[in-house]
Amino acid sequence: MLAALVRVIDPEIRRPITELDMVAGVEVDADGHTTVGLRLTIAGCPAARQIERDVREAAESVAGPGRVSVDVTVMTREQRRAMTEKLRGGQGARTSQFGPDSLTRVYAITSGKGGVGKSTITANLAVALAARGLRVGVVDADVYGFSIPGLLGLVGPPAPGSDKGTAVKPTQVGDMILPPIAFDVKVISIGMFVDDSSVAVAWRGPMLHRTINQFLTEVYFGDLDILLLDLPPGTGDVAISVGQLLPQADVIVVTTPQPAAADIAERSGIVARQTGQTIYGVIENMAGIVQADGTVLDVFGSGGGAEVARRLGDGQETPVPLLAQVPLSVPLRSGGDTGLPVVLGDPLDPAAIAIQAVADRLAT
Repeated sequence: MLAALVRVIDPEIRRPITELDMVAGVEVDADGHTTVGLRLTIAGCPAARQIERDVREAAESVAGPGRVSVDVTVMTREQRRAMTEKLRGGQGARTSQFGPDSLTRVYAITSGKGGVGKSTITANLAVALAARGLRVGVVDADVYGFSIPGLLGLVGPPAPGSDKGTAVKPTQVGDMILPPIAFDVKVISIGMFVDDSSVAVAWRGPMLHRTINQFLTEVYFGDLDILLLDLPPGTGDVAISVGQLLPQADVIVVTTPQPAAADIAERSGIVARQTGQTIYGVIENMAGIVQADGTVLDVFGSGGGAEVARRLGDGQETPVPLLAQVPLSVPLRSGGDTGLPVVLGDPLDPAAIAIQAVADRLAT
């Protein structure tokens, strides 16, 4: 019976319930009827019904249909504390999961200015990497302009008096935050902690730094292969904090095709290099539209991405590559509106193909 229960995975923590000490015990009476004691992490656990159903199915695969009862209780504070300590590997709550010894590859997605599609690129890259079997997490560090929850469909019904949906809330177990999951990507965003997405977040530097640090220490991502950070545009407090907290991160700069954008995009890369980070490459978004006759219409000009890569490469031992030129795309835009990334919703779209090529490169 215990061997069967190993197959039951907590949908938020992504670990077997037996490993999380969520199985309080198994009793079999003289008639062969089995009672499984199930300890949920918290009262009102969002995944309670799914876990109970999975436990019943696993137990009935051994005892037989209709011969299983599930006795549901809730962990005590001490049991929750023991579980969180086990998940953290004995490390304290304020210890970063992505320190110098971490095997997780960290990519910070940045841009010189807003409106270049940086968040859309981040969301699609994350989903494309997860589809390749990698364990992926996203930190929406764009505190002022958070949009990752909406781009990944992590939006629930509107709040009372509002016509906008609110971001799905994370589950909190003691001092550990369990990030919501979309398309097998674990996601955390400040948008998940506000009740109305239209409310402006007006914070100064210390609060921004504290928030980013909390995301990297108190949110349980588990063993990730890749962590993507969606940074706010520009060279402000968050970019500097990420440079201090994650100096080992590789930086990907997103820009648009017009040469005039090169100056602005270059600045974000320079700040990253000043904090010790490595510039991994440049993605040019909103490149030309391929028309029906095969010609390309350069709505925003051309050459900006290559120019940014050339300039940023001047300060490194190796050249900075232009990773992709992502064309303007209606499916890319509409996928962001509906919460279904184009790499899944329309994988043959030219924009999806360009993003998939970058994901192939990051996946190695």
